[in-house]
Amino acid sequence: MVSHADGGHEHVHAAPTGWIRKYIFSLDHKVIGIQYFLLALFSVFLGMTLSVLMRMHLVWPGLHLPFIAGGVMTPEQYLALLTMHGTIMVFMVLTTAPQSGFGNYFLPIQIGAADMAFPVLNMLSFWTTFVSLVVMVCAFFVEEGAPISGWTAYTPLSALGKIVGPGQGAGQTLWVIGLAIFCAASLMGALNFITTLIDLRAPGLSLMRMPLTCWAWFLTAILGLLAFGVLLAACALLLLDRVAGTSFFIPGGLVVTDQVISNHSGGSPLLWQHLFWFFGHPEVYIAILPGMGVASHVLSTFSRKPVFGYRAMVYAMCGIGFLGFCVWGHHMFISGMSPYSAFAFSIMTMTIGVPSAIKTFNWLGTLWGGKIHFTTAMMFALGFVSLFVTGGLSGLFLAQPSVDLPLHDTYFVVAHFHLIMGVAAIFGIFSATYFWFPKMFGKFMNETVGKIHFWLTFAGVYCIFMPMHFLGIAGHMRRYADLTGVPYLMQGPHSLWSVQYFISIAAFITIGAQLLFLGNLIAGLWGGKKAEMNPWNATTLEWIIPSPPPHDNFAGQIPTVYRGAYEFSVPGEAQDFILQSTPPVEVERSHR
Repeated sequence: MVSHADGGHEHVHAAPTGWIRKYIFSLDHKVIGIQYFLLALFSVFLGMTLSVLMRMHLVWPGLHLPFIAGGVMTPEQYLALLTMHGTIMVFMVLTTAPQSGFGNYFLPIQIGAADMAFPVLNMLSFWTTFVSLVVMVCAFFVEEGAPISGWTAYTPLSALGKIVGPGQGAGQTLWVIGLAIFCAASLMGALNFITTLIDLRAPGLSLMRMPLTCWAWFLTAILGLLAFGVLLAACALLLLDRVAGTSFFIPGGLVVTDQVISNHSGGSPLLWQHLFWFFGHPEVYIAILPGMGVASHVLSTFSRKPVFGYRAMVYAMCGIGFLGFCVWGHHMFISGMSPYSAFAFSIMTMTIGVPSAIKTFNWLGTLWGGKIHFTTAMMFALGFVSLFVTGGLSGLFLAQPSVDLPLHDTYFVVAHFHLIMGVAAIFGIFSATYFWFPKMFGKFMNETVGKIHFWLTFAGVYCIFMPMHFLGIAGHMRRYADLTGVPYLMQGPHSLWSVQYFISIAAFITIGAQLLFLGNLIAGLWGGKKAEMNPWNATTLEWIIPSPPPHDNFAGQIPTVYRGAYEFSVPGEAQDFILQSTPPVEVERSHR
């Protein structure tokens, strides 16, 4: 592959002539990005539907529910919904939308390329992801239904087969296969992202002139390349344990429902935990790093100020990426690990707060003294910062082994990872959608509806997840399907049922608010106000081409970059922004 900087030109595929080649099996990175976005959009509504059913069962355990065999949900059915909710949200939404969706669409444009480095591999990556989703969803429809082992699929529960419970037969096997397919798709995408950014940057676009979004997508791709390979290997070993009689994760001497498991011995359930969490903690940053890039980009644009401490932001993201591979053991404090190992993981976990704090203070520095425009995209970026800080603060408690031991299996952990990994990343997705929708489709979404959507969602997620911290401190265990059999939770003057009821009502309202977003998205596509080329007066390369962009982005004229990505409010300039592609001579003329 030859870089633009070396004067070469990457292979540009011809514009498609048929509908199927243009919209289904497309090689255009922009179409593929939209396909990923739509896949994530379907997945997030599926995941929210599962959470509604779980919430309804928690507060009204005898309620007859739709789509539930027998009408009244059993504990096994609750765990199946929990497993699939977590899996779909983590992999098909949080991993897919910010990186594969927006990254695919805007990385090539922001670095001045006509397409991704490997367009065919890009197409294969999407359709492999689609197949993985189909395989996972099929687990709902096989005999005994979806697996009950949780999204982490801890062994030996996930390894022994249907003897251990409903859903652990064909449903668990489909789950493992679907996850392995997703890992393969993610590895293809990661290779494509890394190659594209290294080889296809426009002339003049050095690494330290790149938008922070590009840095985020680049580092996320590196994390994915290193992490998903480990998870793929773990899935292969788990599948062999299930269907080929091996014993990688199954120890000897197990007794299940009064039956001795005699055909397995020598395996280690903790090996699965190590492999899964070596992937799992970098996965947190695979989900959140693109949101960090989007938040930095949007905060600078609507503060009309350069990013405060650009190089520090880059180094902080690199530090987060590196340290993310050094802290997986804090998920395993209760596994009986050596106190010395726990101490080491605790220190590393606290250390990762340093680059996170640097980013937070730099976001505040970007805002300080700026001419802030409270667009919907800006409000979601501010919400991202708020949720990232709130979720991160609860992580300080869980980083201490002595505190994590009593809190680990409670709602405190549910609240923590939903705020830091789930909702914060979702706010990054929303910010990106409202910010780039005019560029992607040439139309605006409705700003008034968008702000109503923001306030309902922002207030809603705090009403859902802040009380969960208190539930955890009070000893409310997670993954309990029915609280009626737990007297200390349901009875007496300090009953926690009312808290669960409040959380459920808040969840129903917040999920309902997402229909506003869906309606706004559809209305914007069909009848939104027409957007000009650069409606936000932004500086990066996507704003120098028409909206929506043409097939080959720059019509064969690769731009030259003369400056950094965030030149706002430059003293003496007629406008408060300078595009990256504006030559110095034009800037000099503006001074005359």
